[in-house]
Amino acid sequence: MSEWAPRRFYKDATVEEAEGGFTVHLDGRPLRTPGKVPLVVPSRAIAEAMAAEWRAQDEKIDPRTMPFTRTANSAIDKVAPQHADVAEMLAEYGDSDLLCYRAASPAELVARQTARWDPLLDWAARELGARLEPRTGLMHAPQPGAPLGILSERTHALSPFELAAFHDLVALTGSLVLGFAATRTEHAAEELWALSRLDETFQEELWGEDEEAREAAEIKRQAFLHAHRFFALCQPA
Repeated sequence: MSEWAPRRFYKDATVEEAEGGFTVHLDGRPLRTPGKVPLVVPSRAIAEAMAAEWRAQDEKIDPRTMPFTRTANSAIDKVAPQHADVAEMLAEYGDSDLLCYRAASPAELVARQTARWDPLLDWAARELGARLEPRTGLMHAPQPGAPLGILSERTHALSPFELAAFHDLVALTGSLVLGFAATRTEHAAEELWALSRLDETFQEELWGEDEEAREAAEIKRQAFLHAHRFFALCQPA
């Protein structure tokens, strides 16, 4: 039995200015979120991306092909009403950041983690004012409170739209540092994603690539790249 999907009911999608930003009109009618709130986004660029998604729909509307619309809906309906809770949940990644948990062996993996992850910890200390320290092994060792407080404050300062994208940047990588790096211009998104997959890549080199795992990783990669672009487009031109 095929999944039900709403049929396309409009001819065109246009971008219009709205109070507080921009929205998309379908044949002159402004979009609303699933929560029935006006779907107003902070930049024309995001609105243009959403309009392109609506124009690209065929006879039936497939939400899976509309990542910008989904993220905007999430920012308004889910993130904004519980902004502090979402920010605090993401800030907690700093105390168990992927980049801080290092292998004790083999030597090649240890060296690779040091060479590729230490520069990001140095970047966070220099650019964010937060020095996180690496640990060896899987046992949790708390980070100092001062850098965690700085990272938490920066996380809470993000707007609901930024935070919606930041959620995926952090959750998909397991790293608050990589998440913040993805909001800046010093590092390419693909480079940051590769850094988050360093351990998995090492295991694949030893034992070969599993097709199912590769497909799952590609889905996450695409989601990360989308979140990276959405965050960048949050800034008004």
